[in-house]
Amino acid sequence: MHWSLELLNSVAAAGTFFVILATAIAAGVELRHLQAKNQLQAQIALLQDFRSPELQEALRYVQFYLDHKMRDPQYRRELAQLGFIDARVHPEMTVCNWFNEMGTLVKYNIVEPDVFLDQFARLINAAWRNLTPVMAILRRHRGAVQYQNFEYLAALARRWVTDHPQGVYPTGAPHMEVRDVWREADTVPDATAASSETGPQTAGD
Repeated sequence: MHWSLELLNSVAAAGTFFVILATAIAAGVELRHLQAKNQLQAQIALLQDFRSPELQEALRYVQFYLDHKMRDPQYRRELAQLGFIDARVHPEMTVCNWFNEMGTLVKYNIVEPDVFLDQFARLINAAWRNLTPVMAILRRHRGAVQYQNFEYLAALARRWVTDHPQGVYPTGAPHMEVRDVWREADTVPDATAASSETGPQTAGD
């Protein structure tokens, strides 16, 4: 059989095309594996960072003490003035910085958004709510760009909680029984405590 030059060129071109296509597919698969590996490493690193004593203490401060500290005019002035804000005096800055960094990682898909929000969405909502007065003061002279990625993360978290009010439990997976064995004891007033608060009763009372 005699093949024409044009046919041979066409076959060669088709072969080249499939080689290039196979190479591109292999490269795409390898890239996805690399991205997944990088995301896993980033996820592990941020979880370790989240458990650090410094951040945990700062989160506790925001929850229990920040509202009272914000009533101090000097405390608010320190937040409003431009320049360095000492996180030793203002632990809330540690929380703002961490969530801002996390917002950056999520925005650029270094950390997979749904995985992160599944773990932290409700905490993000609570943190943003507690830190909104701080954010407003920080932005007086710095503008809305200040902690913009924290704001972006909070917006994602609010939408995630709205879309998943009961969380994300796998469909069809069985639930475990969770019995509240202390519910009755915690809802019925303790008679001994009540009597000690009112003091001893006398015939004249």
